[in-house]
Amino acid sequence: MNLDHADPAELAALRAAFDVDDGGESALGWEAVRAFEAAHGIVLPEPYRTFVAEITDGSYSGPPEYGLLSVAELPSDWDGDVEERVLNEPFPLTAAWLWEEDPDAAADAAVDDRLEQVYNHGSIVLGTDGCAMYWHLVVTGPHRGHVWLISDVGAAPFGQRFGYTTAEPGFAGWVRHWAANKPWHDAA
Repeated sequence: MNLDHADPAELAALRAAFDVDDGGESALGWEAVRAFEAAHGIVLPEPYRTFVAEITDGSYSGPPEYGLLSVAELPSDWDGDVEERVLNEPFPLTAAWLWEEDPDAAADAAVDDRLEQVYNHGSIVLGTDGCAMYWHLVVTGPHRGHVWLISDVGAAPFGQRFGYTTAEPGFAGWVRHWAANKPWHDAA
């Protein structure tokens, strides 16, 4: 997982997975990507950065279940305040946390602050599978470049190295996993 340089093979696989062949018209463009990064004090991890700049900035043809959101968009069922999102603050987790099963979570007022950080610090929302299940791409902190599933009961990193799937970690691994299973093409 190279977070600083886009691999041409990964970009080709991403383009194929999202079935994007519009000559980059749906892409954000480099000027807009750099403006977004400057406004938030971050640098997006590769290959996602090149993907939104050159391929597409959101798509209904791929993962997650309800489509890939634009880099600056939040799902329509997002319960938080957009003003609370602070992308340049480190994402607070490095291991899965099931707050629903955490005995300290119910009794600790600091847990509310940590939960807010999980949802709002150091990540962009890639999209939703519905039912308050959001896929995040971590953009700051020790897990930069990793994809996390954050739901109403807990948060877990995506990828084989974390024991939750056999797929490679990161945006490209997440997309390859979806493309191999093509859940959005099952209706027919």
